[in-house]
Amino acid sequence: MKKIDRTVMQETVFVFAFILIFSVLMEAVYLIIDKWDFPILWGNLLGAFAAGGNFFLLGLTVQSALGKDEKEAKNRMKLSQMMRMLMLFVVALIGYLVPVIDIVAVVIPFVFPRIAVALRYFFIKKKEGQN
Repeated sequence: MKKIDRTVMQETVFVFAFILIFSVLMEAVYLIIDKWDFPILWGNLLGAFAAGGNFFLLGLTVQSALGKDEKEAKNRMKLSQMMRMLMLFVVALIGYLVPVIDIVAVVIPFVFPRIAVALRYFFIKKKEGQN
């Protein structure tokens, strides 16, 4: 197995940090609206780890596809996307079937990495402005 690229690790840590922040905010919203209970917490933890793991696996796939020819890279990316979406579906199904896990709290964190990636642009611009 190849060594994990430094960029993949940096971006994954960044995304996991934002997933943690957004998860805490989600828990706070549930507390404020007086709907918090332990299934919300378990669902949030399950969804957050699945979303972060999905992002990490995407990074590993991109890293491994870089050295391949176009067709092989494209096929690898398609297979990875299909498998990662299947993983998220199974996680959501677990959240639906297990009574001590709230399905909504599982699914909401799936969008947290997208928000983190969108916000990453502002952090890069701010860092470039300082240099």
